Amino acid sequence: MTQRTDLALLRRFEPIIYYTRGEQFFPIDVARYVDTCNLWVKRPNHAQAECLVPSQILTLDTLAQPRLDRFGSVYYLRFADPLTAGELASYKIQNITQKDPQQKFHAGGGRLARVGYPSRLVHALFQLSLLARGRVPGDAAAAASITYNAIQAEQETYHYCGRIVRENGWIVLQYWFLYAFNNWRSGFYGMNDHEADWEMVAVYLSEASEGQIVGGDVIPEWVAYASHDFSGDDLRRRWDDPELEKVGEHPVVYAAAGSHASYYQPGEYLVEVEVPAFTPARRVFEMVQTFLQKKLRQFTDEEQPAEEPQSVNMFRLPFVDYARGDGLSIGPEQEKCWAPPYLINASLPWVAQYRGLWGRFISDPLAGENAPAGPMYNRNGSVRRAWYDPIGWAGLDKVPPHNQAARLVQSQYADLAVRQAELLEKIEDKSDLLTGLGVEAAALRHQPHLEEIFKAHQEQIKVLAKEVDQLRAELAKNRALQEAFELYADRLQRGEFDPARTHIRRAATPIPESDLQVGRLMEIWAAVSIGLMLISLVGLIFLAPQVWFVGIISIVLLFIVIESTFRRSLDRLVTRVTYSLAFFAALVLVFDYFPHLLVLIALVTGGYMMWENLRELWS
Repeated sequence: MTQRTDLALLRRFEPIIYYTRGEQFFPIDVARYVDTCNLWVKRPNHAQAECLVPSQILTLDTLAQPRLDRFGSVYYLRFADPLTAGELASYKIQNITQKDPQQKFHAGGGRLARVGYPSRLVHALFQLSLLARGRVPGDAAAAASITYNAIQAEQETYHYCGRIVRENGWIVLQYWFLYAFNNWRSGFYGMNDHEADWEMVAVYLSEASEGQIVGGDVIPEWVAYASHDFSGDDLRRRWDDPELEKVGEHPVVYAAAGSHASYYQPGEYLVEVEVPAFTPARRVFEMVQTFLQKKLRQFTDEEQPAEEPQSVNMFRLPFVDYARGDGLSIGPEQEKCWAPPYLINASLPWVAQYRGLWGRFISDPLAGENAPAGPMYNRNGSVRRAWYDPIGWAGLDKVPPHNQAARLVQSQYADLAVRQAELLEKIEDKSDLLTGLGVEAAALRHQPHLEEIFKAHQEQIKVLAKEVDQLRAELAKNRALQEAFELYADRLQRGEFDPARTHIRRAATPIPESDLQVGRLMEIWAAVSIGLMLISLVGLIFLAPQVWFVGIISIVLLFIVIESTFRRSLDRLVTRVTYSLAFFAALVLVFDYFPHLLVLIALVTGGYMMWENLRELWS
């Protein structure tokens, strides 16, 4: 394929992106971004980073030059210099006075009101951790916005980098978008801020078979959007999935404000980020809830998401991704159009040879505030799976293109038929041998002087009988598989495929409108509850230390009752408390009366056994 053909394919299916009102950063020209940056290095045991290449001479070519350094050295770009106090004040005043009120971002209902106490507590600890660990300075987003707007003022353009991979019958179109800044935390109450942000959308095509399109063409089958912690099958949607919006042949993407994560539908998404340190505690709570649901049949009537039934969201950080789609739109027939794309691949030096970060390195131990690496690499320098395995990244390594499915089914059916013939031949031969051994064993029986030979025959019969049984089991299983292949081949012949969403286990879904209608009083309570509880506990310890134990239990119960009242779930709380008390009471009884309990169990068991045996005699 020529470069012109690849560019035409990319433009034919290039996505349309709808942004949220208040978004400040949009996909930037990668060359202009690098021209604006300085290249820095942070070496181990050095307090200060060193500027290696200033912006005046940094280009994509100089960025890719090989540089030898010691282990632990981190190369990174710096897009915007820190602002002075006067520049920051001027920026804020300008935003207040000149910004169109219609384009101002308004947060939705209180996110903390949508989760429970454990998630709020973990969130509070996370907020405190920002004071102790590395994070992007507060003025970084403002500095990046000023620099980005200056670049756009010179020439307003919107770019993406396109890559095409042909593998296993698939034609993969990758659209890589570079954003100058991710201001999810400072701009939209999210988890992190960091300079630079690479996002990706992929379209999966197959070659049209003869008779589908005269002259041959491509058929879009799947799309996959990169989005936070989703992976594999959950990333992709089939081309005919009603959740996937399209304008002609252009898939529609709803980009989250600040984080730029991609979604299929507009709305507000509750993103719960798990903290690795709390994983054991989460698993314990899931085990307890599973026991209550499956063994005691409790809370099974509550509505849960179909993709992740009865999931416990405790000990996860709650954030909201605002992907409303009510802001700027970029793409064909939209407010803004895409500039001609850059074609990228592993032969481009700046793609393959620069393994550093594309924005500031903040030495964040959790890495969330450090800038990402380029489209080819992870932050640690390893190759992204989306780059080296774009098919497996979206879970398509087990799914053939439609134009190959029928042929693969026929091929596997033919291989199965060959195996069936082999099995029948082996079964016949071994069955004859087994019958012969049985006759010989019958002749040897009752011949004392041939006992050793008889025992050897018995062992052979045992081994051979097991082999024949395994072969017959495989034959029966393969017959069922052949029937399934025949039915599947008939469906493919009629152009029928599985439902579009059978592969999805956990889908990102917008928060329902009913959940967004959180009362103002509930929002205020959710915002102050954790802090108020801590203050109450400290006050109890200092003011009434003699009743600290009873006081702590009383405070916790009071807060739980208040929360349950707000959520209209007092009946559920009473049920849980009842079962908890019953469980602990049972433990106390077992502990105190264990010997007596064993005697009672033995007596009941013995009496039951006698009753059953006597009943059999009398029947």
